[in-house]
Amino acid sequence: MRKAWRGVVILLATTAFFLAVVFFLIHITPQPPVVEMDQSRKALYDAQRNRADLYSKKLYNQARVFYDSAMVNWQKENKKFIYLRNFEKVARFAGLATKKATQASENSVSSASNFKVTLKQKIESLNGLTAKIDDMFETYPLTSEVRSRISKGKILLEEANVAYDKGQFLQANRKLTDSEYLLTESYEYANSNLKNYFKSYSVWRNWVDKTVKESQKNNDYSIIIDKFSRKCMIYLSGTKKFEFDAELGKNWVGDKRVRGDQATPEGMYKIVKKFDSNRTKYYKALLLDYPNEEDKEKFRADVARGILPASARMGGLIEIHGNGGKGIDWTEGCIALTDNEMDSVFRIAKVGTPVTIIGSMLDLQHVMNR
Repeated sequence: MRKAWRGVVILLATTAFFLAVVFFLIHITPQPPVVEMDQSRKALYDAQRNRADLYSKKLYNQARVFYDSAMVNWQKENKKFIYLRNFEKVARFAGLATKKATQASENSVSSASNFKVTLKQKIESLNGLTAKIDDMFETYPLTSEVRSRISKGKILLEEANVAYDKGQFLQANRKLTDSEYLLTESYEYANSNLKNYFKSYSVWRNWVDKTVKESQKNNDYSIIIDKFSRKCMIYLSGTKKFEFDAELGKNWVGDKRVRGDQATPEGMYKIVKKFDSNRTKYYKALLLDYPNEEDKEKFRADVARGILPASARMGGLIEIHGNGGKGIDWTEGCIALTDNEMDSVFRIAKVGTPVTIIGSMLDLQHVMNR
């Protein structure tokens, strides 16, 4: 019996010793930083979900480098004998990865929010620019190339707006950049062209003053055509009595230079003939004395200086006529009114009635700020 108990005691003691050794070995075995690595993986996932790879690229890349360093060192330690492993570097790199990824995520959210605001401001700014282009240059005879660039710019702006509403901010930004380039360049070109055109404003103003004074002096009618505002204004005794919408030649900006240029001339003219409805294809018409002597002299000088080729020919047959109301500039250089308005002008006009055609009654500053 004693021998049996002695055996049990020995067995228990041996087992206890063995378990103590096992627990001791487990206790001293270096443990990999699993929790720290899990935290760094989650932080990187959150950063990527918040698009830190786009909006906080530097911090995100640093976090990736620290995480990769942690993995490399973990693999390196695993190759060592179990009790010689040291995971301090792994834990340190994992902690740095978590820190940088968290910063990248927070910074990305903030940057994305600021980026979104910036994009919205740019969209609003370009919407304002397109409105200005439409207001000032919708009926201005720009080249087909410039018109095409404006059209492309507007399409890109609309596409950018759609992308923005869908949360596709980088795509929206790319389209906005292209749109801004096209619209800004086109506006600057058109604006430069307009400024150059208005260099003649002092001349126009002088013609208007003379025409109004003549109307006042003679107690009679005078007609002034304002090309920029598309207006036909009737004065009596120096006071404006009527104002009608007018349609012009397709290339109305600037003075008429040669036959077929589809430009409406500028200058001080007079009515030389009246054509009733059975004598013109344009319902009724008032023929002007274009080209007058001043026009002919300028034409000859331009040919002599080589500005115009020797083969160039002067235009003519410029009229105020009916068949207007189309809403566009469509004539070969004449001024078109609706038939009803043409009736009104035809009744008061006579051979010798002054007709002054100018670029604008308003100066450039007033035109641009209206």
